[in-house]
Parts: sequence; structure tokens; C-alpha cells
Amino acid sequence: MPRRPSPSKGKSLFGEAAPEPKPAAAAAYRANIDGGSRGNPGPAAYGVVIRDARGEIAAKLKKYIGRSTNNVAEYYGLIAAMDYAQSHGIRALRIESDSELLVKQMRGLYKVKSADLQPLFERAQKMSQGFESFHIEHVYREQNREADALANEALDETEGKPAKPAAGESKAAVVQNSGPRKIAARYRGGVLYLLEDVGLPDGTVVHLSIFPLPKKEN
Repeated sequence: MPRRPSPSKGKSLFGEAAPEPKPAAAAAYRANIDGGSRGNPGPAAYGVVIRDARGEIAAKLKKYIGRSTNNVAEYYGLIAAMDYAQSHGIRALRIESDSELLVKQMRGLYKVKSADLQPLFERAQKMSQGFESFHIEHVYREQNREADALANEALDETEGKPAKPAAGESKAAVVQNSGPRKIAARYRGGVLYLLEDVGLPDGTVVHLSIFPLPKKEN
């Protein structure tokens, strides 16, 4: 009795086997990054805004990194965004930066000639390979305002400047949330006059620590 040929691998008795379902692609998070230096080189910081797949803000990152250049601060922002993503199990990430240099270096279009950038570039490249999906795109500065604002906030805080109100936030709310501040004042006729506008509403109760300043010599 002749033997019936066995079904070929990957096929069933009723024709071609149904293809195995592919795993769904991970939803991409978007990170806007920016770095700045006042003086280039000078005091430097980065800002990062990370949004989930629905476009809602998942995190805001900012940090002063010391005296450095704009480009170094940009790379610190990139690495901070990837580090956050990997530590929170994010598998797909799209970076948006207004630094054409950083974007083209990460894409392999520009060589990294700076000795300061080389180790940061190598670290960023290695980290990018840990994602299932990683893209980096250049955007105009107008599309990167939030990240730029965070970087400037980090620099202002380091220099002791008061925080600026965010969109929809009152100046009073910023002052109330910014912690203790030193405000110059002058005492005259039983009244203490503040020498700058602190933006607090009438009736606000504050605590004063009085340290008389030495008089200027003529």
C-alpha cells in the first residue's frame, strides 16, 4: 500500500497554515530635549519633556550640569531622556531636538570631532540600541519651547533667580511654591517696605528673618 506523503512543515491538511500573529509594536513615547549654556562655555543645564503615546506629559526633567558648552548640555539631555525611558520600561522612543549637530551626529551624518562630545556620543549610541524602536528628529526651536524653558529654569535656580510663571499659572502661585527667598526691604517710620514686588495677594502671612545690612560708606 503506497504511503501518503506527510504534510509539509508549516502546512495543514486543509491548506496553508495560518500565519503566526506578530507581537504588537510598542507605542512610542516622545521626548523633547534641549540644552543651553550661558557663555558657551559657561553655566549649563538641560531640560526634557517626555510625553506618552496619548500625548500627555509623563515627566519633566531639568538639571544644572556645571560649566560646559551648549552641545555637551544637549547630549546630557538626550542621555537623561533615554535613561528615564529605559528605567520606566519604555520600549519605543522618539527624540525631538532643535540641535541639528546632535541629530545629524546620532544619525551618522556628521562625524564627532569634539573630544568632549565623543564619550557622550558613544554612550548615547549604545543606549539607543537598547530600544525596540528609536528615532531622533530635528525640530525648530518654536516646537521645543517647553524643554528650553526647563533648561533655563535650572540655570535660573542655580543663579538664585525667581522662577517664571508657567502658562496658566499666576505669579503668586510661583512665589508660594518656590520656597524661601531673600527680599531686600527698608524700615522707616514703623513700616517695613519691600524693595521688590513679590507678587503675593493682600492678606498673605509671611515669616521674616531680619538681618540688618551694613550701611554703604560715602
